[in-house]
Amino acid sequence: MSYVDEVYERVVAQNQAQPEFHQAVKEVLSTLRPVIEENEEEYRKEALLERITTPERQILFRVPWVDDKGQVHVNNGFRVQFNSAIGPYKGGLRFHPSVTLGTIKFLGFEQIFKNSLTGLPIGGGKGGSDFDPKGKSDREVMAFCQSFMTELYRHVGADTDVPAGDIGVGGREIGFLYGQYKRITGLYEGVLTGKGLTYGGSLARTQATGYGLIYFLDAMLKANGRDIKGQTVAVSGAGNVAIYAIEKAQQLGAKVVTCSDSTGWIYDPEGIDVALLQEVKEVRRARLTEYQAKRPGAEYHAGKGVWSVKCDIACPCATQNELNLEDAKMLYENGCYCVAEGANMPTTLDATEFIQSKGMLFSPGKASNAGGVATSALEMSQNSERLSWTFEEVDSMLKRIMNNIFKNCDEAAKRYGMEGNYVAGANIAGFQKVAEAMKAQGVV
Repeated sequence: MSYVDEVYERVVAQNQAQPEFHQAVKEVLSTLRPVIEENEEEYRKEALLERITTPERQILFRVPWVDDKGQVHVNNGFRVQFNSAIGPYKGGLRFHPSVTLGTIKFLGFEQIFKNSLTGLPIGGGKGGSDFDPKGKSDREVMAFCQSFMTELYRHVGADTDVPAGDIGVGGREIGFLYGQYKRITGLYEGVLTGKGLTYGGSLARTQATGYGLIYFLDAMLKANGRDIKGQTVAVSGAGNVAIYAIEKAQQLGAKVVTCSDSTGWIYDPEGIDVALLQEVKEVRRARLTEYQAKRPGAEYHAGKGVWSVKCDIACPCATQNELNLEDAKMLYENGCYCVAEGANMPTTLDATEFIQSKGMLFSPGKASNAGGVATSALEMSQNSERLSWTFEEVDSMLKRIMNNIFKNCDEAAKRYGMEGNYVAGANIAGFQKVAEAMKAQGVV
């Protein structure tokens, strides 16, 4: 049995009932085979793959809090510090009822390679809770966040572990978390990113993941003789990533015709009205039915179905495994030639394999979704220097980082005879940097 297969079997055996983590490890290890086989004896002796697939630390804790009626609730809290070989742990906090240890481990594992690809000194980590902020009052969210940070604070710090936001954790939650950290420790430091502009946040951070996705997509299209201008794009999601991917795509001349939330989706043949979408989702925190009510030419559909729309490019920007094999077949039959991931692992393995087998362009989230964490690292730099850069400065650096990520993925794929396979390219480029750092630092 090959070393890759041995390690994958070990991961499955030791991490039972964690299918998303298994999926993430399988996807990475399978594309790393040529690299591993070149160095199999050395890597096996040093147990390099065993170490890179095992978190350095897994922190589990309870989060008790009191609602507005005086009822006490208890949620689970998680922080997985996966790999610090190239820098302090960096990765978001996700507050959603679906969060389990397996979810956090898959996200943290992906984060290792995503963070490596940025070229910035940040390691991989992730955290969160099965708490659902939807429908909660500001006071209830504050109570939960303060309780969560009361446990987490001892495990994080500006040079140790710097969390950010993710699904369910926006500016409101980051503010409450930061206030409690400062209250407990007495430290005013860059322990969290995605902060408000009045207390150490970075301009362009809100837009970064969505903008970064489109910068990567634009570079990938140009390298393959295509142009985003004039293309019809289907986007899923209606959060930060989706909204600003739609905005940037339309700035570059594309027409984005869909968006979605957990209850349904919108088809707007004239192109999504970004200002209206922002008002509905960011200001009023309402459902997409409110979008359709103010936009008579748009159609609202309950449930799932965003991938049934005819498009040139699909950008899944909602959540993991949202685009399955049937969706991929539907996209292909409708003339879609490119899928660019904006969320973390939003495409199932069999769907990814189908997309690649049909010669469609495909960008993996760990590369095309890296703009958010890259700009978080830029926020860390500004905090360390006690400086604040302009929107244009940050946006320019983000674009340069995303272009470099594409270049590195492209070159790594070509180097191993897999030209155009950006999944393999991203995994190889991300892995090699981390592996070299791990070997240099000894058995730790």
